[in-house]
Amino acid sequence: MQHAPRFRPLAIAIPLILAGLPALAEQTSTDPILVTGARTPTRISDLPRSAWIVSGEEIAEQVRGGVPLKELLGQLVPSLDIGPQGRTNYGQNLRGRSVLVMIDGVSLNSSRGVSRQFDSIDPYNIERIEVLSGASSVYGGGATGGVVNIVTKRGEVGLKFNTELGLRSGFETGEDHDWRVAQSISGGSDSIAGRLGVANQKNGAAFDAAGKQVTPDITQTDLQYNRSVDVLGSLDFKLPAGQSLKLTAQYYDSGYDGSKALYLGPNLAGALGGKPQLLEVRDGFESDITPTTKRSMLMFDYHLPQVLGGQDLYLQGSARTEKLDFYPFPGTYNVSGVGTVPYYSTSRQNTDAQALKAVLFKRFGDVKLSYGLDLDHEKFDASQVLFNAAQGFASGGLKLARFAEVGRYPGFEVDGRSLFAQADWKLDEQWSLSAGLRHQKMDVSVDDFVASQQQVLIASGVGKSAAAIAGGDNSYSVTLPNAGVIFRLNGNNQGWLNYSEGFDLPDPAKYYGQGRYSLVGGKTGVWNLVSGVSVAGSPLAGIKTRQVETGWRSKAGGFSSQLAAFYAWSDKNIQFVSSTLAINVIDQDTRNYGLEGELGYRFDDAFKLGGNFLVIRSQEKKNGNWQKQAVTAASPNKLTAYGSYQRGPLGLRLQAVKSFGLSDPTGARLDGYTTADLLGSYALARGTVNFGVQNLFDRQYATIWGQRAKVFYGALVSPATVDFQGRGRTYALSYSLDY
Repeated sequence: MQHAPRFRPLAIAIPLILAGLPALAEQTSTDPILVTGARTPTRISDLPRSAWIVSGEEIAEQVRGGVPLKELLGQLVPSLDIGPQGRTNYGQNLRGRSVLVMIDGVSLNSSRGVSRQFDSIDPYNIERIEVLSGASSVYGGGATGGVVNIVTKRGEVGLKFNTELGLRSGFETGEDHDWRVAQSISGGSDSIAGRLGVANQKNGAAFDAAGKQVTPDITQTDLQYNRSVDVLGSLDFKLPAGQSLKLTAQYYDSGYDGSKALYLGPNLAGALGGKPQLLEVRDGFESDITPTTKRSMLMFDYHLPQVLGGQDLYLQGSARTEKLDFYPFPGTYNVSGVGTVPYYSTSRQNTDAQALKAVLFKRFGDVKLSYGLDLDHEKFDASQVLFNAAQGFASGGLKLARFAEVGRYPGFEVDGRSLFAQADWKLDEQWSLSAGLRHQKMDVSVDDFVASQQQVLIASGVGKSAAAIAGGDNSYSVTLPNAGVIFRLNGNNQGWLNYSEGFDLPDPAKYYGQGRYSLVGGKTGVWNLVSGVSVAGSPLAGIKTRQVETGWRSKAGGFSSQLAAFYAWSDKNIQFVSSTLAINVIDQDTRNYGLEGELGYRFDDAFKLGGNFLVIRSQEKKNGNWQKQAVTAASPNKLTAYGSYQRGPLGLRLQAVKSFGLSDPTGARLDGYTTADLLGSYALARGTVNFGVQNLFDRQYATIWGQRAKVFYGALVSPATVDFQGRGRTYALSYSLDY
């Protein structure tokens, strides 16, 4: 541990407050650090919006002390929700709205709303993380809550190696342990440098504070009994005439690797038959399809100065392939005149995405102008593997042999074309103005599709054919402005006021291809289409979010603080259908408003105290009145605190986070909880030993995702099947060596 975690605000703008921001006590608000999260390198003091940098030292301290990536971000970023402990990061929003997650400026989000963006890279290969809070018009779709840009490690001059070894366990059983090993080699000269990093992690079982194994997630897939490998390579070239070229390649494979799984009882009586006491984790799991996340990505970044009248040209190109396999899930369909039809299936989803971004930048005295073009293409297809239902039910979900593969969602392609321009004008040493505009056009092409339920039933022998719901082409465009002002009282005090817009494209896969059918001719008859969600009948459009924010940041003596207020609103909402997990887009006003804040105090070179908070209200309008938003979408209030000590070779950090309770008009509720972690390090003559204790006081609690899963899947399985408890007291020990 270099120093106790420090959060460096990366800009200016929205309601923010972070835990661990003592960095402000060490540097002024005109810190010269450059950031890449704003399309072109930009100084901290020149962004009229909120932003943060989570440094590599902060990431290493948390991860080496046993804190996973999703959880450390929830601990350190005020506006980001506390992270789930499974594979999904569903519901981990920024300011109650969706997050655009990127690696080196390349989006990991897809039009198909799969929440595995943080299951995409090992923290070992991360140099820093930039977080821009609030609706963003700069990046296009998916950034209504903000942007998280993961910046990867690059090569350095000279030959360097790093080795990391780590263990994590709650000491409940011999299976209660995770281990990780990572190795990197870096080297180069002034003209070329490269790095290759390989990280491998293997997880065992996880146990809650009561000593009971945490229920594996059979909905969005678990991380127990999981192995992940992340291979990241980069080459950086300094070319003549000030040019530069960066090449990056990544392969990431994270998947189930074990023989134990959740036993659902004979004939699934524990999940479907009202006998939750039969649920248990058992050995003997065998499936022809196992849960996996696989990503391959190639990208380049090119910079050419002094073109077209002294402008700087920035080019970025990327190609990403993603293959996701989910955990097998059971179900039954009740067919009139036929009876109950059981099935067991898993979803396989494939995405291919390519993008090209071009930005021109020029400074005209006190005015900076950047403008450019974004082109992107995305192709998605999904299938549903069906297993032998009789065998699957009889084995309690442990023996799953594939017998058919049908469609899960309609395939689609999305082509995007965007033009944008951004101007920043420094009026004087106190005042700066900024304004920008983005115009984005999206062409969506959707395949004809027979509803998933009918495909499953036909494969199961109920009906011989079904009419397809028509696909087709749909185009829409959106124009997103932004404008902001910065006021600098002095070098230690800054304020801002900002307006920005962002938009989301609702998931086409879960929106289209939904239909109502009737079976004509009995079990061997034909499924007639009664009605369906088609492109022609119900064209999909983006949901725009508008946001206003204002804030103040200051530093005085040992104190550093930041406070901001925000108000975001939209006139459409996404409605989930609990029985099918499909979505509808409805005309309904929604809004999020609240406060973010941080306070840090440095007593001397050794001691620091601080904390952050998020107070947020998420509402939707119904029958002319504002009411609480559903707990499946709303963000809970959050409070964190920390104290740190660093002297000589020893470093310690005690941190705590509290998630507050939340309810909605349906009676659904998220219960609050409080946990604490102790992290530490000791520098040896060669290398550093890190240690940590997560959930220090061994609190028993249900994770936020676990509580939401009961709402989402309560109509499909018993609540105990998706009762995901938080991990109990867990110890971590690691060793890192640079040589």
